[in-house]
Amino acid sequence: MSEVIEYKSWVCLICGWIYNEEDGLPEDGIAAGTRFGEIPDDWRCPLCDVGKADFVVVEF
Repeated sequence: MSEVIEYKSWVCLICGWIYNEEDGLPEDGIAAGTRFGEIPDDWRCPLCDVGKADFVVVEF
C-alpha cells in the first residue's frame, strides 16, 4: 500500500489568500507538491505582498 502524502494549505492572515501545497503556484515557478517551507524566504503573497511570516497553516 502506498503512503498517503498529506498536503497542507496556508492562509495569508492579511488578505486571506490561500497557498495549497498540492497545487503549488506554477505561474510563479513553484511546482505542484512544493511544501510551504521549501518556498524561498523572500517569497511574497501574490495578492497583498506580505512575507511568509504572515501565513498560518489551515486546520480542518
